[in-house]
Amino acid sequence: MSELIIVAVAGCVLACGNVELFAQAGGAELSAPPDGYDVRRENIARGKLETVEYMSTTVGTQRKARVYTPPGYSATQKYPVLYLLHGIGGDENEWVRHGSPEAILDNLSADRRIVPMIVVLPNGRASKDVTSRDPIPKQSPAFAAFERELLDDLIPFIEKSYSVKSNRESRALAGLSMGGGQSLNFGLGNLDTFAWVGGFSSAPNTRRPAELVPDPVEAISKLRLLYVACGDRDGLFRISQAVHTMLDEKDVPHVYNVIPAGGHDFKVWRSDLYRFAQLLFRE
Repeated sequence: MSELIIVAVAGCVLACGNVELFAQAGGAELSAPPDGYDVRRENIARGKLETVEYMSTTVGTQRKARVYTPPGYSATQKYPVLYLLHGIGGDENEWVRHGSPEAILDNLSADRRIVPMIVVLPNGRASKDVTSRDPIPKQSPAFAAFERELLDDLIPFIEKSYSVKSNRESRALAGLSMGGGQSLNFGLGNLDTFAWVGGFSSAPNTRRPAELVPDPVEAISKLRLLYVACGDRDGLFRISQAVHTMLDEKDVPHVYNVIPAGGHDFKVWRSDLYRFAQLLFRE
């Protein structure tokens, strides 16, 4: 199974950089993850996955997140950070339960295919009592409120607690389904905070395409990477397709990845993480 990967070439500086990154990372591997890419490999250095608690002034309570630090993490080195969001039915543990992020990242690190990075897996509902068991209408305000918590509480906590770079070029935001919509909304809405944005099978919480990029000139100048992906058998495919069409119309460079026979599941999202991670934080 091979994916249709389109690198939009409008806006030469950014687009040419994306093409170069694909060449550097290896187009074949990016378009078709190899067997075992998401399986824990023996006899390689491993990163560390831990649970942390931070104070959310947005919600008014302590909240939890999972944090992956790369193999050989050292306080003497500064690392970029990827904030990776879950879907409507998940929490800070969903990626770990079903997405094998630590195995994918450890394997890529062992093969020297990624820039060493910290990955933060938060609970994308900013609420004291709303959970995945609640009906979607009750959850939606909590997902929207996470924008403020991410900017005002979680990012400052991570930058105080870990040895990280604190400039916008060293922050990425991506997510799956509901988290994909959040990533497009929050990432494109806060270009002074994030330079790398990815929406994996983004859900209908994604803002209308025309609202995502109100200023194409700013987006072109500030984005280092915009990655939009979805399986062509996903019931939400129209969301990603509409975003891609809008970006084309506004000449905003982006990577558009259509996975043939891909559904709304972790088979697709694990492969998205594999590709997206390889493109991040390149000079």
